[in-house]
Amino acid sequence: MAYGGYGGGSGSPRRPRRRFQLDQRTTIIVVIAVAIIAILLRTHKISRFEIIYFCVLIPSIILHEISHGVVALAFGDDTAKRAGRLNLNPIRHVDPVGTLLVPAVLSLSGIGAYGWAKPVPVSTNRLRSPRNHTVVVSLVGPVTNFVLAGLVGLAYVLVTPQAIRQIVSTGGFYPPGLLSQILFLAGIANIVLGVFNLIPSPPLDGAAVLERLLPARVLPEYYRLQPALMFLPFVLILFFHNQWAQLIGHVINWWSGLLV
Repeated sequence: MAYGGYGGGSGSPRRPRRRFQLDQRTTIIVVIAVAIIAILLRTHKISRFEIIYFCVLIPSIILHEISHGVVALAFGDDTAKRAGRLNLNPIRHVDPVGTLLVPAVLSLSGIGAYGWAKPVPVSTNRLRSPRNHTVVVSLVGPVTNFVLAGLVGLAYVLVTPQAIRQIVSTGGFYPPGLLSQILFLAGIANIVLGVFNLIPSPPLDGAAVLERLLPARVLPEYYRLQPALMFLPFVLILFFHNQWAQLIGHVINWWSGLLV
């Protein structure tokens, strides 16, 4: 997902109370998400493969976000580093809503599991070439997912017999072994995540390309419109769910055929 700005607090006397309220809200969201997942499991509305997909999706999202901060640091912005976000500890990156609640609700609705982690903070004005480097910092997220897909795909080929890969490639089948299932679904999760984030609309990474192509004179108006566009990708998927599902189906078929 796209990254956000970072601002430090003022340390006012009210801050401890605010932190408590935030912790309380997070606890409630986590409880709701766990309850939804438990309902899905109990009512058999979520399969073993969907659980595996959900589990591999979370680290894929986290590595996607960390990559933004790593490349931003290479271009002169250490905001993410100072915020402690260049860290593989998932607790630092999990967004209770985007990483737990939204995927759980979407799984229940049958739309498909999508989500996000806490955006890694990037101060674009600290980059050595803000307009150009912002594009690179944004696109490294999807590229990271495609690289991860390639790595797990290679591992899948190495651990899964060709005869089984051939059967899986015909469609409608998953490999029988747990390790093969994890690797196969991790590849799909990363490809879907990468493709999704290339949609040229805020808050997704593809929006950076759109922003770079816009003339500088229209950028102020674009920035004013950005808040209204934040949920546009999800609205589009909701209204064009069948088309999106067909696209993902083609991606999965292509991925299966590639791994034979």
